[in-house]
Amino acid sequence: MHIVELPFQLISIEGDGYHIMVNGKINGLDARFLVDTGASRTVFDIEGIKKFVPEPEFLENEKLSTGLGTNEMPSMVVEIDKLSFGEAFIEYYTAIAIDLKHVHFSYQNLGLPPIDGVLGGDLLVRFRSVINYKTRKIKFYD
Repeated sequence: MHIVELPFQLISIEGDGYHIMVNGKINGLDARFLVDTGASRTVFDIEGIKKFVPEPEFLENEKLSTGLGTNEMPSMVVEIDKLSFGEAFIEYYTAIAIDLKHVHFSYQNLGLPPIDGVLGGDLLVRFRSVINYKTRKIKFYD
């Protein structure tokens, strides 16, 4: 078993909450992820994914996505050749792309840098991830 340990940023949100940010790569390009342990799936912005996947072939997702401030939202499916967090990686990942404008807007209003994706439960479970707030590191068991 290969263990990858990456530092994360703990960002204060309006003084009484926190978000975890971790860096990864989408098709070899640097990407910034919001870690969301309550999100069932990892998702990407439907417009932002285009900088990582040239000419993406979006397929309509049969399921409606829930969460991120709404009960139901349309989503698309797009293939990512390689998604990595340090040396932990997945090839040919079937990704969900949704409209994350409201997240980008909130981050912009808070003076925070934009995100490229939301790292959710599907990949956190797959990598048996452990978040250590004391050391500010996240482990991926690959």
